[in-house]
Parts: sequence; C-alpha cells; structure tokens
Amino acid sequence: MSPEARFLQARRDFLATSSSGLGGLALATLLGEDSLLGSESRIGGVPANPLATRKPHFAPKAERCIFIFLEGGPSQMDLFDPKPLLNKYDGQPLPPSVVGNAKFAFLQKDTATVMGTKRVFKKHGQCGMEISDLLPHIATCADDIALVRSMHTNQFNHLPGQLMLNCGAALLGRPSLGSWVTYGLGNASQELPSYVVMVSKGRGLPGGSSTWSSGFLPSPYGGVMFRNGASPVLNLGNPDGITTDMQAASISALNDLNRLQHRHIGDPEIASRINSYELAFRMQSAAPELVDLAGESQGTLDAYGVNRIEPPIKSNLGGIGNYQTFSRHCLQARRMVERGVRFVNIIHASWDHHSNLDPQLEHNCRMVDQPIAALLKDLKQRGLLDTTLVVWGSEFGRTALGENRPGFKKVTGRDHHPYAFSLWMAGGGIKGGQVHGETDDFAWHVTKDPVSIHDFHATILHLFGLEHKKLTYRFQGREFRLTDVEGEVVKGLVA
Repeated sequence: MSPEARFLQARRDFLATSSSGLGGLALATLLGEDSLLGSESRIGGVPANPLATRKPHFAPKAERCIFIFLEGGPSQMDLFDPKPLLNKYDGQPLPPSVVGNAKFAFLQKDTATVMGTKRVFKKHGQCGMEISDLLPHIATCADDIALVRSMHTNQFNHLPGQLMLNCGAALLGRPSLGSWVTYGLGNASQELPSYVVMVSKGRGLPGGSSTWSSGFLPSPYGGVMFRNGASPVLNLGNPDGITTDMQAASISALNDLNRLQHRHIGDPEIASRINSYELAFRMQSAAPELVDLAGESQGTLDAYGVNRIEPPIKSNLGGIGNYQTFSRHCLQARRMVERGVRFVNIIHASWDHHSNLDPQLEHNCRMVDQPIAALLKDLKQRGLLDTTLVVWGSEFGRTALGENRPGFKKVTGRDHHPYAFSLWMAGGGIKGGQVHGETDDFAWHVTKDPVSIHDFHATILHLFGLEHKKLTYRFQGREFRLTDVEGEVVKGLVA
C-alpha cells in the first residue's frame, strides 16, 4: 500500500471511530426524533437507545433508591440485634453445637471466647424497635424502618461478600443491582445519569468499580462516579479554547458520520456511546449545580451536619475525614433523586473492626447517624419517602466471639460473620415499624424468617415493579438474572 493509500485508510478509520465520539454529543436526540434510536427500536435484544424510559412489569411502589453501603461488616449485636447473654458469657467459649463447622477469616476457633458489649438498647417509636445507643438519630425514625435481623450469605471475605450483596454473585464481571434497575426501567432524567455512585474517603472497596459496574450489560447501565468537590465528573467541561459554538459545529459536521456508522454496523455499543456523550453534554450544567449546596437553607445544612467538626481518632479504619463528606453525600443524594436520578449508591469504608471495636464503631456511628436520619426526615417532609427506597446494609455481620488472631495483645474486636446479620430498609413501598426475622441468643444462626441475598434483591426489584424472574439478559448462550435461579420476594416487608 502506498503512503497516500495508507493516509486515506487511516483517515477513514479515524472518521469511523470518531463518529461515535465527541461528535455524537447531541446525536441521540436527533436520531430519536427520526425514530432511529426510539424506545421501541431494538438491536441485538437491547434498546437502540439504552436509557430510554421503559415500563415496569407491574405498578411500582418505589421510583428511586438510595443504597447506603457500609463496607466491612458493622457489628449487628452492637447496633440492631441486642443479645443480653453476650455479657453473661463474656470470656467463655461458645458450645460446639452453636459454632458448628463455621469458617472464619482470622479467628482462632479453638481458643475463641465470647466478647461482651457495652451497648445499651432501648425501644423506640410506636413499634418499640430496639436500637443501640450508638444510633440515637436513626432511632427516631424507627416507625419508618423495616429492620431485617435474619440476613445471611455464603461469603465470609470482603470482596466476594461485597460482590454478592451488590451484584448477586461472588464473581467479577456481573452487573450490579443499580445496573439491573437501570436496565429494566431506563433513565428518568434527561440531564443526569440514572445511576450515581459516591464514595467517601478512606480505603474504598477492594473490588473498586466492580461493585457498581454494568458487567455484561451494555455500558450505559453502569454507575457514574461522582467525585467530591465542585467538579463531580472527570472531563465533563470543555477544554480551554473550546466554546459552545465550536462544539455545536463539530456535532453538526459529524452527525451524518454517526448515522452511517450506526446503520452500517448495527452494534448496540455504538448507540450506547452516542447516548453517553449526549448525556455528558447535558450534564455540563446539571452536574455542578447538583453538588452545589449553596441554595440549601442553613437549617437543612445543620440537620444533615454538613459543617460538623469531626472528633479525632487514631485509626484510618474509623473514617478520618469523612464526617462532612458523608453528610454532603446524604444531602446530595436527596437532591439527585429529587431531580430524576433513579439509583444512588453512597459507599463508606470501613466498618471492618477486628480490633478497637468500641471507639471505631462509636466514631463511625456518630458520622452516619445524624445525616441518615436527616435524609429520611427530609425525604418524608418533601413527600418523597413513600416512593424512595432507602437501604442501609453491608456484606455481612460480626461474630459474638472476640477476635483472637496471633499477635493481638487482647480481644477488642470481632471477626467476619456471614450466617446472620442485620440491614434495614425504609420508604419506597416498605412496611415500616417492624422487625423481620430472629437470630439465636448469640446472633449466630437465623432462627426465624431467613432472608438470603437473592431474596433481598428479588424484593427490591419487586418494589420497582420488576419481576425478578423475568428481568433477564442473554449472555454467552444463556439467560442471566440478578437473582440467578433463586430468590423469593419477602412479602412481609412490602406495604
């Protein structure tokens, strides 16, 4: 091939690839008007416009979700599941009949003993829900909360457990819960993503973005990371020297190329990319306004604790630098769902308290208690709680046995415990003011109304009007779903 021929070929390749790049910022709207990317058009089994709003399988109770994920495994018997016998048997081994063949991450089974608790539980609300003294603000919302004490999982290490809770499988590459909801319902906003993720400072998650990824679903269904600060999304603004008029001219020049590329190849990812850039164009003004809290009243800022002074603590695991960040995330989450964002993840690490349980748990609870309660009350006051599902949860719980790994001078923390743990839900079609499920005297085994991860996911999809057995995606020759081949809606949780 001559140099001239190579140049022309390179030029054609460049134009072909760039046709689904910056030049397609406004193309999704234009193509939608021509019915090329209309909501009814499908390519390869997925909508040509992947984020077009779609109808649920049946009337939903929830229109949006704020999922607060506390990485590490908060201690359920110190927060939500009171066990008086912990103090009675403090320092004594548990009977083998209780421990059984349980696996542990670090605990030395043969020499482990029960670890008591300093926590005081009181009844709250008309329902009389027992909640720890570490959560006085959340306790005032007891009548809106459905507390599940009977969660269980089959994963006892962090990454597999986090993938299981967020993606329904302890495997990398699976779509997250937020991605499945977005796939099922599309985007309710023209200016903002359907699925937003905010991560507090600290160590983050072992699996990183895999816990909010679209997995094998088309890429627009994945979570969009919003960073802390005035510029929430990377590369959202125009480069220096590029005006809006110049951007519009580029779009106009490449519109035909985008049309030809899409019609010629028929790849859903081309439509996905076009749609993503179109959304980015619209987000240029919407996203900065979304995270700017200047328009909020001082009363609202104070209620969420946005300007709180963080008390000192020695360990990074306790969440140094997170008090104000977490408060802002809760307030921003309310602003997001108010403006059409369908699914918001608030992620905070870490609650992995193998040692120094009491001071670190107290520090973390003081950080999250006030803003979460403010979020629930704010949503309720604005008439949004009935249609906004709020979830508080983690990958597993903690053991009644104290951490006794070699090298620890004394027992001050608890190990991972997947066999019984707690989470709660509120709003969005949830029957509040109830405790679902029970555990034994040491919060070791579920003794009543067990709820698996698949049951939990099936219930959330149900609240969104999605039948979990019908929400499927064909990949590598078979139909996949969030709940795999299991899961039942927990009807007792649904209002």
